[in-house]
Amino acid sequence: MKQITQFFRVIFILIGYISIGQGLNDGPYVFIEANGLIKKSIIDGKIVSEALLLTAYDTIYTPEVSVFSGVEEIAALSDIHGQYDLAVEILINNKIIDQELNWSFGKGHLVIVGDIFDRGPKVNEMLWLIYKLEQQAEDKGGHLHFLLGNHEYMVLHKDLRYVHDKYLEVGTLLNLEYDEMYDKSTVLGRWLRSKSTILRLNNHVFVHGGISQDFLSVIGFNIESINASMRASIDISKAELKSTNFYTNYYGTTGPIWYRGYFTDNLEDAVIDDVLSITNSEHIVVGHCSFDEVIRVFDGKIYGVDSSIKKGLYGELLFIENGVYYRGTKDGTRKAFE
Repeated sequence: MKQITQFFRVIFILIGYISIGQGLNDGPYVFIEANGLIKKSIIDGKIVSEALLLTAYDTIYTPEVSVFSGVEEIAALSDIHGQYDLAVEILINNKIIDQELNWSFGKGHLVIVGDIFDRGPKVNEMLWLIYKLEQQAEDKGGHLHFLLGNHEYMVLHKDLRYVHDKYLEVGTLLNLEYDEMYDKSTVLGRWLRSKSTILRLNNHVFVHGGISQDFLSVIGFNIESINASMRASIDISKAELKSTNFYTNYYGTTGPIWYRGYFTDNLEDAVIDDVLSITNSEHIVVGHCSFDEVIRVFDGKIYGVDSSIKKGLYGELLFIENGVYYRGTKDGTRKAFE
């Protein structure tokens, strides 16, 4: 399959659909080898490689803690989809980071509710920014949580339908498929495999798609167990996952990364109350379904934080401070929900 894909890439280049050369910049991609690290960047269409000591980056990432209490200040957004510049603007204007792109949210917790990958042209830049901010936040007593969404799992499972054309060029230069740039032999790949799918902060559950009654009726609700199962599934082939009910339960339309029912299924309030009761929460915060702004439904029991950043034009944050909820707009204005 890789040889076939590479063949078509060559054909695309020859007929002019892909132009590799001046102006293409990307990276770094840091590959882990037995005796050291190899850092590869694309600068003006050329590969620049640098050998590093194994200690230059962490190479072991333990699974992240998924439950926190006593958090006083929370911000959340989702579905950045490679729109690095807009995301940075929103984060700066809302004082999550400063002008030098350093953490300025103190002891607050920022949750990115999935889908940094695909569509846009600056996925890698966003990943490295989050990687840096995650460490800075911890140093300041805060926390940055990056949950995996359906597009993270798609890429890691070799579903590359929504990858920006830029990354086809990068893959051709590096002689790699896009998913191989984030496999277990890379720093970012190992880092991604430590991430959670579901998170609880105080009485809020955060998950990219949502928690459905169907999912709960089959799997139940143990956050650490669900996260461990999802992490383990990353390096199992789709074919093997589909050989049991696992794929339908976890990756299907009622699973946590694909569910859209809060906004599409005309659910009764009793359904939402049942889900909240089983998950021992009072609010669920999700991405995945795009709106023009951060929204809330079911009397504030469900919040949707996919504000269409993926379009590259506008986006918002959800702020939660001592039980009060605000929309943080693109220019940094906070608006209370009516």
